[in-house]
Amino acid sequence: MAPFADCFGLQFRKIWLQVVHRTLEKAGPAFIKWGQWAATRPDLFPRDLCIKLSELHTKAPEHSFAYTKKTIERAFGRKLSEIFEDFEELPVASGSIAQVHRASLRFRYPGQQMKPTLVAVKVRHPGVGESIRRDFVIINLVAKISKFIPTLNWLRLDESVQQFAVFMMSQVDLAREAAHLSRFIYNFRRWKNVSFPKPVYPLVHPAVLVETYEQGESVSHYVDELQGHERLKSALAHIGTHALLKMLLVDNFIHADMHPGNILVRVAQSKSSPKRLFKSKPHVIFLDVGMTAELSRSDRVNLLEFFKAVARRDGRTAAECTLRLSKQQNCPNPEAFIEEVDKEFTFWGTPEGDLIHPADCMQQLLEKVRRHRVNVDGNVCTVLVTTLVLEGWQQKLDPAYDVMQTLQTLLLKEDWAKSLSYTIEGLMAP
Repeated sequence: MAPFADCFGLQFRKIWLQVVHRTLEKAGPAFIKWGQWAATRPDLFPRDLCIKLSELHTKAPEHSFAYTKKTIERAFGRKLSEIFEDFEELPVASGSIAQVHRASLRFRYPGQQMKPTLVAVKVRHPGVGESIRRDFVIINLVAKISKFIPTLNWLRLDESVQQFAVFMMSQVDLAREAAHLSRFIYNFRRWKNVSFPKPVYPLVHPAVLVETYEQGESVSHYVDELQGHERLKSALAHIGTHALLKMLLVDNFIHADMHPGNILVRVAQSKSSPKRLFKSKPHVIFLDVGMTAELSRSDRVNLLEFFKAVARRDGRTAAECTLRLSKQQNCPNPEAFIEEVDKEFTFWGTPEGDLIHPADCMQQLLEKVRRHRVNVDGNVCTVLVTTLVLEGWQQKLDPAYDVMQTLQTLLLKEDWAKSLSYTIEGLMAP
């Protein structure tokens, strides 16, 4: 249906989007993951397609407890009952790569009574590696065929598949996720109100990951459902923003899957008075760190210049930085791209344009990137989209809080590089 998606009007396009969503959902883990990944690439795909693909849920079919038991015993060379005091057979969640069970670890120290540790046990679905490799061959074939159909060129499937390959295979190895967790825990070791699940070594294997079980409410509860409690919501907006700024500007190690489903919030309950519940500072837990991004030195410099230009509404510099962030200079007419972006930014600088939120400016800029075929590097785009996702829920939590304004304050200082680490650590760490 794709060759006709733009020919038969809006209603046909809506039906086409529904069919794409349903087909990917039914086709298996690699297709679901490709759809979820494609949803984060507004530089490659039209915005309506990205919005539709972002609805792809990760609720995948669950595998049997017998398979879970066999996988764990094979991975660690011990019986399930020797490792766990208690193990819930029904999974608490199931994604396209693995499912998660709640369990309590069995610890035996001579003469010591210890409370069992509650853990989350992530077990990879059977044959998921082979299945993804097979599905990937099919996706690759379809992408290559699409190159020879002129009416499908606008989908840019071949470019997206090349960038997707690296991201996909890294998610299958759960031992790699454990390594990411350890790195994030070290980076945030001084922060009292941000944490990550801790991998329980030596119970880490490419097919099984045991980590601490984190209690908390999804951040979407605070974003969409909770009425009032503005002080708590504002605190959450600040914590989320400064955590991202630290990952991006200080550590150069970014959680690249920061949607609300992967963010938990814990609020300390006061026994003395229920009214004090929302007076304490919230604690944010980031889950599911299989997907991360790191930038090269030149990309970091260009991205920071890009953010500065967006903050200052300087269109020409923003466009030039975007072109420098493109690994393959495929843009047919760079000067036209620069002129168009500059014109748009000039409008954003007027009193009417000033009403447009900087995040919306970035969305419109990414749309121009797509139309002019500027191939922004995958990691860079991941960072941009992560910033936009974060901006989206920050705006709902605290409409007065502006991520771009915070960036501007930090980045437009002359000696930002020297002071940034101290500024963020000073704001957030004890």
